[in-house]
Amino acid sequence: MMNFNLDEAITIANQAVFRKFDRSLTDIEIIVIKGAWEREEYDQIAAKNQYATSYISQDIAPKLWKLLTDAVGEKVKKSNFKEALKRSWEKQCWERQFTSEYDLLSPESITANSQQWNGNSTEVKQDFPALELYVERFSIELLCYETLLQPGSLIRVKAPKLMGKTSLLERVLAKVAKQGYRTVSLSLEMADRQTHLTNLNKFLRWFCLNLSRELKLPNQLDEHWDEEGMGAKVSCTTYLEEYLLAAADSPLVLYLDDVDALFPYPEVYEDFFGLLRSWYEKARSRPNWKKLRLAIAHSTDVYIRLNINQSPFNVGLPIELPEFTREQVQAFARQYGLAGDGSLVDPLMQLVGGHPYLLQQTFSHLKSYPDITLEQLLAEASTDAGIFRHHLKEYWLNLQQEPKLMAAFQTVISSTEPMRLEIISAYQLQSIGLVKLAGNEVEPRCQLYRQYFSDMMRT
Repeated sequence: MMNFNLDEAITIANQAVFRKFDRSLTDIEIIVIKGAWEREEYDQIAAKNQYATSYISQDIAPKLWKLLTDAVGEKVKKSNFKEALKRSWEKQCWERQFTSEYDLLSPESITANSQQWNGNSTEVKQDFPALELYVERFSIELLCYETLLQPGSLIRVKAPKLMGKTSLLERVLAKVAKQGYRTVSLSLEMADRQTHLTNLNKFLRWFCLNLSRELKLPNQLDEHWDEEGMGAKVSCTTYLEEYLLAAADSPLVLYLDDVDALFPYPEVYEDFFGLLRSWYEKARSRPNWKKLRLAIAHSTDVYIRLNINQSPFNVGLPIELPEFTREQVQAFARQYGLAGDGSLVDPLMQLVGGHPYLLQQTFSHLKSYPDITLEQLLAEASTDAGIFRHHLKEYWLNLQQEPKLMAAFQTVISSTEPMRLEIISAYQLQSIGLVKLAGNEVEPRCQLYRQYFSDMMRT
């Protein structure tokens, strides 16, 4: 990516203002931007360009920063305008790269598809799930991408389930692969609990075997494994170093999803997470190991007991995925060919907030069944007749298997204020996505969950 300079800043500012207000920057506004870029005071800008200081400082400049604030969607002032415009520039560069490299559907193409369906709701229901829809999180994607390009890097992405961790990281991996990097994406939830998660040697062999498969390399475990002589951890490290890393000169990005699937198995996680930390340390100093880049994703804070010097959860770059903002929800709705105005977005967000999965379910249903109104959908949302019934019922059945967690969640939804829970229960409820943290306290993730589970627990 080329350097961000004054010309780029003026171009980005002009484009943002034109998109928002259908006009270009005036000459005097450009003069103020140029002067501010050179860190000149308003009196210097005025004197250099033969204007009164009060005209620049009290009229043009305040209006300019307000104009840019509205145009780029964040607070802009003289002290931060460079950073604000640079973020908009990076977002545009990132969007341009991704749009050219991936066939992401535009609102226009989706509208064209919807016209081809000719109102046939059965056809829509069959075809629409195949559309690849995605809400960009440009700043986070760019940060992950640029970090993984660095030798010996590690990123840690945390968010409750169904928040889009996997979609985001798979998207970043696809971009990294365009740079010639080898990538592996492996969910630890795929490990068999009875077979692999009760024995370290079996788990590490499963792990290495799947890395080989993802990289389309022959299985050479028997040639590199010596459990009795070297032990499982050294065997695993040797397999990675002498076989997988050595198989090509290109860097290897290893993305491990759902690592909290190991949290209930201390006989495995203590040694495995220690291995990840040791690989990270090796990758920061040893030439062959510098080809390794690590990305790990988990759903909750790490409440397991780990030696601080053997944990991968206190090093590298931490990323926490937030819910979608109102602007992102509007963009998401428009991808489905729906009007992303307040009449749709505001009442929906009052019920489900910025929850990516619940929003996707809503927009897909409204698109597939145009005769269903938003009011009808919201009225039935927290009932067994609503579109979220399978999602909600799955939560209910899981909670019934965990009486302690059920009791903890019941106290949360019965309170009108955020409340403090025992720490493990709070983390577990946050992990599965039923609550969100408010400081040291928790509250229901969204109004939908409060309504549904309040009704279920009264029956």
